[in-house]
Amino acid sequence: MPAGPHLAVVGPTASGKTALAIELAVEAGAEVVSADALMVYRGADIGTAKPTAEERRGVPHHAIDLIGPSEEADLAGWLAAARGAVASCEARGVPAVVVGGTGLYVHALVDDFELPGAFPEVRAELERSDEPTDRLHARLAGLDPLAASRMEPGNRRRVLRALEVCLGSGRPFSSFGPGVAAFPPTDRYVLVGLRPDPGELEARIERRVHEQAVAGLVEETASLLATPGGLSRTCRQGLGYKEVLLHLEHGLPLDEALALDIVNTRRYARRQKAWFRRDPRIHWLDVGDDPLAAVPAARASWRW
Repeated sequence: MPAGPHLAVVGPTASGKTALAIELAVEAGAEVVSADALMVYRGADIGTAKPTAEERRGVPHHAIDLIGPSEEADLAGWLAAARGAVASCEARGVPAVVVGGTGLYVHALVDDFELPGAFPEVRAELERSDEPTDRLHARLAGLDPLAASRMEPGNRRRVLRALEVCLGSGRPFSSFGPGVAAFPPTDRYVLVGLRPDPGELEARIERRVHEQAVAGLVEETASLLATPGGLSRTCRQGLGYKEVLLHLEHGLPLDEALALDIVNTRRYARRQKAWFRRDPRIHWLDVGDDPLAAVPAARASWRW
């Protein structure tokens, strides 16, 4: 084990998390573990703002480039890679810096989620029934009242998943852990979050989208699309890629596709902020136009 805890750097997209994490990793002799659901794709570099070899500054990066673009990304695959990377760091006495904006991924790693398996036959049968969501929720309440109480009755995706696990495993969905609503104390990780000025973040998002376009986002998307097997559903839904695909496959003018990318990315940033605000363990750092200005405060929060 390293002498101190690991660090998790979170916050909305384009807030400067990667630059801050690499700077701290260089100082601490640490290694970076990406917690970005789309950086797992090989070849998806520009659209995910994956740090280049030069930007990594010699710091080893883990949990990126795990699968091809035709494969479906999921939490289980990423979590296995991330846990392995952190365990390797601990075995060598090296701290890890987890960095990313995919809140569920960070939560699952920090709080060591037990993930229920998938039961595709059960799921297919539930989806074929076309039963109204409120009735499915009532059915879940009969099997697992605690799980039902933790989700909105109209959230069909979550209700279906909970029912799938209850019926497929024979165990209540809630028995797999407290889920995303619990934030138990941890001495294994220190969590810091970047909180940029809202106006500055919107400007950073717009600049990033235009910089990605200049760097070759359209060409990268076309290259991914041409890979054997095409693009998986999850890869297609990546911000930047899904908008450019509207241009490549449906003729949406490129300037309109990029404008839509900006709008959708700003919405995603708001959802990220809402997700992370729920976690009282996060030490929030206000940042302006230079995220590296937060290094001293982050260093003070994290005593490796």
